[in-house]
Amino acid sequence: MWFQDLELESENIKLIPLALEHSNPLVEAATDGELWNLWFTSVPNSENINEYISSALEQKSKGLALPFVVVDKSNGKIIGSTRFCNADPINQRVEIGYTWYSQSYQKTSYNTECKLLLLTHAFEKLNSIAVEFRTSWHNHASRAAIARLGAKQDGVLRNHQKMKSGGYRDTVVFSIINVEWLSVKTHLKFKQSNYKGDTHP
Repeated sequence: MWFQDLELESENIKLIPLALEHSNPLVEAATDGELWNLWFTSVPNSENINEYISSALEQKSKGLALPFVVVDKSNGKIIGSTRFCNADPINQRVEIGYTWYSQSYQKTSYNTECKLLLLTHAFEKLNSIAVEFRTSWHNHASRAAIARLGAKQDGVLRNHQKMKSGGYRDTVVFSIINVEWLSVKTHLKFKQSNYKGDTHP
């Protein structure tokens, strides 16, 4: 198994393994902004939270994913979720996805801290040669945020996924490769230390 359970920690946040008992705190976190109403995302609500967690844990049992909840260290509150997913240990590639935060924690330093933790583990512990990020063509905020990390756009997978509405999702694919990691790491550390917005709500 490429993945092993672990906790990752930075100045303001802690990433801990997702578990069934996190269902209520995750719904509470998503209620801050009613994030499930964004049609191009997969944020859970009270009706599908158990399915959301069970699916993530099933992928984890197969060695394809390592899901986390994001915890605000200042108050112990769960503020969102993220995961390694679509793992390809043979080719040493992995995706960071399913990332979302309570609305009041968006546009803070927390996403930078989270991505720095995950990318450091991917490149320096898992020895990944590439880390992917994927998002909907229509999720312009997510596309901009991924680009700000230092990831480069690889392309667009058109009609990539069928949607419950009957339509199709075009998926934009970004990546950071191992030879870029040191410069991206320097960029993220500088960005984190010089963040001018709110550190937390």
